[in-house]
Amino acid sequence: MNVSENFSATAETDDAVVDAVSRLVKDFVEPRAKQTDASAQFPYAQLKELAALGVMGMNLPAQWGGPGSSALALARCVERLAGACGSTASAVTAHFLATDALLLGADDALRARYLPEAAAGKKLGAFALTEPKAGSNPADMTCRAVPHADGYHLHGVKHFISNGGVADFVVVFAVTDPTAGHKGISAFVVDAGTPGFKASAPEPTMGLRGGHVFELSFDCQIPVAQRVGEEGSGFRTAMKVLDNGRLEVAAMCLGMGQAALDAALAWVQERKVGGQALLDYQGLQWMLADMATELRAARLLTQDAVSKRALGARFSVEASMAKLFASEVAGKVADRALQLHGGYGFTRALPLERYVRDLRIMRIYEGSSEIQRTIIARSLKSPKN
Repeated sequence: MNVSENFSATAETDDAVVDAVSRLVKDFVEPRAKQTDASAQFPYAQLKELAALGVMGMNLPAQWGGPGSSALALARCVERLAGACGSTASAVTAHFLATDALLLGADDALRARYLPEAAAGKKLGAFALTEPKAGSNPADMTCRAVPHADGYHLHGVKHFISNGGVADFVVVFAVTDPTAGHKGISAFVVDAGTPGFKASAPEPTMGLRGGHVFELSFDCQIPVAQRVGEEGSGFRTAMKVLDNGRLEVAAMCLGMGQAALDAALAWVQERKVGGQALLDYQGLQWMLADMATELRAARLLTQDAVSKRALGARFSVEASMAKLFASEVAGKVADRALQLHGGYGFTRALPLERYVRDLRIMRIYEGSSEIQRTIIARSLKSPKN
């Protein structure tokens, strides 16, 4: 099989995967989205159905229980899922962060203990990096893992951890060498039910109300076998994971932004003012044109970064650009879509206000817009004379 034939086969497989996920999302996830948000219930049932289709392991190779999907198929499925229910997409992508950390940083023994069951949906993961006083700069973390007996004594607090209080395991980052800066950070897998591991009640949030975030506290003994990779490798693993996570945030933004645009297009064709459909007014046509153009630009930026991920090339800067642009564009698109709906958009009868609320956190998740701009700026080099 030549390269073009292989590419065609991959594209056909991707399309089949995305079509199957899209049908499940339309039939099962989307009808539950409004109630998930209103009740702030964690989407257990949705995750179970998605797991049966292989979605919970889409970021993993077949060796570790994944379906062997491409990075492009993963991004497209996350987009479809978020367009239907941001809360469910948030829970799924938070799980991906945890399993990515094991895939990228752990040895085979640790991978074997967690990844196949995580891919099958039998274990849910969480990724605990953020602390109350260490958000944008993980190197400021104070959570400590001190060598003790045949393992480590882990103590400290993590905050705003998606899935944290409902997960079966949490990948926790902690300082093992306070003198080594970011090279003194290590990662550990902590199982739910470990003595000394506690989770708060879910934080009451503005959006993604079904995608629960928690404060986690640790005062527990962790065996050496639960360390992810070598001591001091945690920061490097976390940064690689966040590159992946930023692409998934970008895909979530595309899904919600597209859903908002689709709702606006349907509305302006049906709604009439002065005997004319809203779509007949040039000013509103231009608003819609800007929304569609900006969303397409965000999609192309995201696809470029995802393509590099698929090839195994470095994509840190591209991921930051995609996440920055997609999160800011989708927020604007949802806001304009609500504006086009007038007072109806402000009611909970329609999903516009939910899109606006759910999208707001995307400019903060996985590194704020300001952090993304800092990463991008640092990558720039002066032109040679």
